[in-house]
Amino acid sequence: MDKFGMHSQTEQLHARHIGTGNADTSKHEWLTNQHRDTLAHYVADNSLATYISIAEGETVARTKFNMLQRMYQPCGPPPPPLANGNE
Repeated sequence: MDKFGMHSQTEQLHARHIGTGNADTSKHEWLTNQHRDTLAHYVADNSLATYISIAEGETVARTKFNMLQRMYQPCGPPPPPLANGNE
C-alpha cells in the first residue's frame, strides 16, 4: 500500500473512532478514552459485570452504577495546561 492510501485510511479511522487519538492527543485524553472504553465494555457485558459484582460483593446493578459513575473522570481531573502547550 502506498503512503497516501495509508494516510487516507488513518484519517478515516480517526474520524470514525474518537478514542484512536492523533498527534495532538494528550496522554491524559488517551488514557481517559481507554478507561472509558474498558468500563463501557464491562457495563455492556452481563457476564463480566456479574463476575466483577461477585468479586466486589455488590449487586450487579450497584456494580454497573459504580462503573458508570467512574466513567465521568476515570483518570481524575485533567492536568492544568502547560505554558508552552506541550505535554
